[in-house]
Amino acid sequence: MATTPESEGAASDVPTQSPPVPVEPAAPARVMSIHAHPDDQEFTVGGTLAKWARAGSAVVTVCITSGNAGSNEYTPASMTREALAPIREEEQTNACRVLGIPEVVFLRYEDGMLEPSIALRRELTRLIRRHRPDAVLCGDPTVRYYGANYLNHPDHRAAADVTLDAVFPSAETRLIFPELLAEGLEPHKVRWVFIHGAEKPDTFIDIADTLGAKLAALKEHRTQMGKWDPTEMITGWAGLQGAERGLAAAESFRLMRLHED
Repeated sequence: MATTPESEGAASDVPTQSPPVPVEPAAPARVMSIHAHPDDQEFTVGGTLAKWARAGSAVVTVCITSGNAGSNEYTPASMTREALAPIREEEQTNACRVLGIPEVVFLRYEDGMLEPSIALRRELTRLIRRHRPDAVLCGDPTVRYYGANYLNHPDHRAAADVTLDAVFPSAETRLIFPELLAEGLEPHKVRWVFIHGAEKPDTFIDIADTLGAKLAALKEHRTQMGKWDPTEMITGWAGLQGAERGLAAAESFRLMRLHED
């Protein structure tokens, strides 16, 4: 049928529907958060974990290193790696307590030297099979640059890379790491992977009610914070992430739905 000016006008009068806003995922029953250093989790996904813990999720934090390389700004020159490790582990444990996370696993790999090795993949596969999380949270190993003034830490990229490989295929494939079967650890399929720091996030968790807990947890990392108050920066980040969904504060993710009901 030929289009006439009248028909064009009529069509333009028909109201168009905006695409539906995606519904925020419900809190998973079992969650595992895997990161390279103490404080990585609190900077990135602390609000989400606090929200899910309050909703009844069983959350386990896995810290691959003990952060014993410290920071140039706040670690005194007299500090040693051996002395710093237990301090940072205590800070991480205290931060998890603030978020409502009862269990922290430290794998004690060397800070600043992390590689996505087969040995580390085996350890993470063992933990995933043991704890059987529905959801795993980790960083994005493909992102090297954030803006023009921050290079993503190589430990962050290595931790994210090996985590994803542990989730798939290792955790769910029976004859990868068959020695784990001898330990009684059967394959497990992780249903969802929440990847933070992705360039094109598609999932947003409203953390307005747990932003305070995130900030309080982050401040437990005293060896890294010094006298600096992260409130302005973290609140700003949360506002920017929430703006896309009209939220006052959010954490954003690329959500991989590996196994749905």
